[in-house]
Amino acid sequence: MSRRVKRKKTRACLHDPEQQVVAVDELLEPFRQTIGPDFDAYRNHCRRVCLFCIAFAGGEDEAVRRKAAIAAAFHDLGIWTAGTLDYIKPSRLLAESHLKTIGKPEWVDEVQAMIEQHHKLSSYCPDPSWLVEPFRKADWIDISRGMLRFGLDDVYVVDVLDAFPNEGFHKMLLRLTVERLKSHPFDPLPMFRS
Repeated sequence: MSRRVKRKKTRACLHDPEQQVVAVDELLEPFRQTIGPDFDAYRNHCRRVCLFCIAFAGGEDEAVRRKAAIAAAFHDLGIWTAGTLDYIKPSRLLAESHLKTIGKPEWVDEVQAMIEQHHKLSSYCPDPSWLVEPFRKADWIDISRGMLRFGLDDVYVVDVLDAFPNEGFHKMLLRLTVERLKSHPFDPLPMFRS
């Protein structure tokens, strides 16, 4: 019975998917020209990650929703703003600047940890009240195209993936990895954490 209740609650999060991700879209729009032809692919990745994170966190709290949107929008942005696949630090700094601009400096440590740890291979445990672990799981669900789900409702995962198509996101990742491999053959994936 609890699975049925969870499924209804999780599916309710996707009631109006476009409305759920307005904050992500607003944060990314100023970077449209910088991101260029990868914009739609990255925006949909951010939308999916944001929704998965919110679903893991319960999604009822506005602060949770805002932190998830901010971390999602900025988590890989350094790829384009700094022109590197070693993008964690530039992405963290962009998020920090944004949080200070909107008067939320108290969120900096948590959102930066979400960005810093989003490719971590193992669980994040230092502060379980933070959204780091839900965000890490959310990104892995999307990177794996839903093959990893970490207990998130199957129907919900498929609904999110369908609502915001890939738009070539994984091809873009492959292209960027190949480019990085040519210039840094011994450090092709600097963003991964153990």
